[in-house]
Amino acid sequence: MNIEGKVALVTGASRGIGRAISYQLAQSGIRRIILVARNFALLSEVAADIREMGVEAVALPVDLTRPREVSGVIAKAWRDYGDIDLLVNCAGVAYQVPFLRSHRSQVQTEIATNLTGMYAVTSLIARRMAARRSGTIVNVSSLMGKIAAPTMATYSATKFAIVGFTRALRMELAPHNVNVMTLLPSLTDTDMAKDLQKFRGVIPVSAEAVARACVRGLENNTAEVLVGWQSHLAVWCDRFSPWLLEPILKLTAPSRLLRVGTASLQENRHPPKRKVKIWHEGEFQV
Repeated sequence: MNIEGKVALVTGASRGIGRAISYQLAQSGIRRIILVARNFALLSEVAADIREMGVEAVALPVDLTRPREVSGVIAKAWRDYGDIDLLVNCAGVAYQVPFLRSHRSQVQTEIATNLTGMYAVTSLIARRMAARRSGTIVNVSSLMGKIAAPTMATYSATKFAIVGFTRALRMELAPHNVNVMTLLPSLTDTDMAKDLQKFRGVIPVSAEAVARACVRGLENNTAEVLVGWQSHLAVWCDRFSPWLLEPILKLTAPSRLLRVGTASLQENRHPPKRKVKIWHEGEFQV
């Protein structure tokens, strides 16, 4: 894809990888960037930075977990700013917790943001791209979309789903001259990652490195872009020596979190004895 003079819409653009990709696109000759995220104040800061680079930037706040809001914002983008040449789906959340300690509300949030929100945006924009017979879509998954890891079960599930969704979409939209790419960064040094307990031995990559890899992938029309040498090594190991990778993941996983999960299981096996009052022959017995 030739980025110069094009219009892009980036979700999750207020921070982290989404913000870095927006900056990199601005430096690479994009004409206009439509920035989408929930936090309008942060979006406005990113938009101001991009305008200083001489690129038009528009901040559109929206909660991607609310489909009606998404439809309204995309309609406004088309009405006010014209067709979108490049869609980058980068919005995402992650909860790091042993599965035995996970809560349904957290699972629902991860699925709604990482997967359903991406679908809501893509379903609207892909139809228009197909009708125009022009466009590119980038779905940001993760190395955990290739290799699942302990304490990240639901996050891994959503990222695996993004990989499958993107592969199917790539084949379906190819006849309409719409390209679809998967971006698979490893652990990235972002605000979200700072709240996570690190896997031992994993070296984070910078958000800027991920953004540069994304733009290179766009320029080369690459189907899947892995970021970082550790990602390539892990995928190679999973492909040729899966029997070796799983023990390594178990050894490098955050031990404190795993102990918490084990303690939860023990509590369920041996629940504390509770005194129960029973009404028996006219009086309570304990």
